Order: sequence, then C-alpha cells, then structure tokens
Amino acid sequence: MTVYADPPARLGESRLSDGRLLGWAEWGPSDGVPVLLCPGAATSRWLGFGAGVVEALGVRLVSVDRPGLGVSTPAPGRTFAAVADDMRQLCALRRLGRPAMVGNSQGAPFALACAEAGVASALAVVSGADEVAAPEFASVLAEDLRGLVERTARDPAGAEELFAGFTADAMWDMVMSGSPECDLAVYEDPGFAAAYLRALSEGFGQGGAGYARDTVLAMGRWPFDLDAITVPVDIWYGERDTGHSPDNGALLAARMPGARRRVVPEIGGALLWTHAEPVLASLLAQATTSG
Repeated sequence: MTVYADPPARLGESRLSDGRLLGWAEWGPSDGVPVLLCPGAATSRWLGFGAGVVEALGVRLVSVDRPGLGVSTPAPGRTFAAVADDMRQLCALRRLGRPAMVGNSQGAPFALACAEAGVASALAVVSGADEVAAPEFASVLAEDLRGLVERTARDPAGAEELFAGFTADAMWDMVMSGSPECDLAVYEDPGFAAAYLRALSEGFGQGGAGYARDTVLAMGRWPFDLDAITVPVDIWYGERDTGHSPDNGALLAARMPGARRRVVPEIGGALLWTHAEPVLASLLAQATTSG
C-alpha cells in the first residue's frame, strides 16, 4: 500500500524577534539536507509529503505554519516580504542555512517571494497557484475565478472579509468537487485523508483570517520581481491539473531566467504526493549546483 504522508517526526515552535511564534514540523533525519516547505491553502505544518523518500534521500523536511494558520501567531496585514523575513529568521533559529524550498499550491507565491529575497538556494514550485491577476490571464480565467480576481483588485479588504468566512469543511468540499479521478485516488486514501483533514482543521484552528490574508495576497498582483530570481527553479504541474494555473505554468516559467518547467502526465494537483521522489531528487541536485 502506498503511503503518501507520514506524521511529523518532530514538532515545535520558534519565537521571532517581535515575539510572534512560528509553528513547524519536521520529517527525515535531523542532520539531513534542509528542505523548507511552504504548504498549500489553509493546511497546517502537519501535512508533509514524501513518506519514506525524505529518509532515503537524507532530507530534513521542514513545514511551517504561516501567520494565523495552525499554531503560528496571527500577523494582520502581513505582506509577502514579511513572510520572507519570517522564513529568514526561522532558518537562522533552526540552523537551516539557506535551504532548498518547495512551494505547493497556495504556498507557491510565498516560496517565490522567499527565492526573490535570497532565502532559498533552489526552489521547486509544485502545482503552484499562478499569478491569476496577471493581465495575460484575464481572458482565459473561468468566470467565477475572474470575478474573485476582479473583486480582490477592487476591494481587497472586502475580499479578505469574504474569504475569512471559509472553513475546513468548505475547503475539503471544494478540493474534492474540483479534482479529477487521478487525484481523488490520493485524497480519498484513508491515511492521506486523515492527515489532510487534520491539517485543514489545524489550519483553520484560529478561524479563517490567516487563510483569507494568504488568499488576498496570492490572488492579487505579486509585488516581487520574478525576473530577479536567479536561483534554479523547477516548475512542476500535473497534466490534468485545471485549478492551479491557466497554462500549467508556461507563462510563470518564462518569467524566470533559471526556471525549468515539467508537465507530468496522468496526474493533477496531487503531484506533490505521487511524485515526491523526482521532485526532491531534482531539487537537491539543483541546490548542489547553485551552491
């Protein structure tokens, strides 16, 4: 039986310079090669990936609760730059150096912001939320998504209030109703479903404000310069993923000089869990080259 995600090997919280706490979880050997995970929408530190793979590759996988999610202290009004600074502090506190990073789903723009800020040595964007507010996408977005993008641009505070009403159950239902059969085979696996539901429950444990702030930031124009990202970037999308990017990352890859795009057949947004080994193996090779 395939195991897509293990419980964390280590859990903890680190105190930042302003007194806030960031919650984190780790898998793999404590002296392994650090890989920092920016997890998907509203999921807490609890949900990792690469069960068995991180141990085999000698990876110390670290997942972090963004502010307001899980056990991390809320930071109302936070920005991408503020999250990148949080990650920089965490790397120093946890002795991660300049780690390789993985950005999954809604975590992708936060990982890209970290790469632009010099926090990461290499980056894998896996099923990443694309910059849907980019003008190139205006004509190809589904009507409901285009409406949310326009509302966020017109009234970000109102949009944030709307998103704050979201719940763990609503997120689960949205993912299940919008996923192809190849992804449902992963999400409905009893072990994975239990881990995912726990991560969502913890992600919304302080209410929906943390998720709402993430969503407004991700759904608006990104203020960082993709052209300035000089570290190696792997961009991974499943061929059947219709929810994360209008063009499976083609425009996103073209905007970064060091990016390589890979589209994997017969899978959608569950790619991180079905293809953990090639994602991590390539990321480690890229990090070694850039270092």
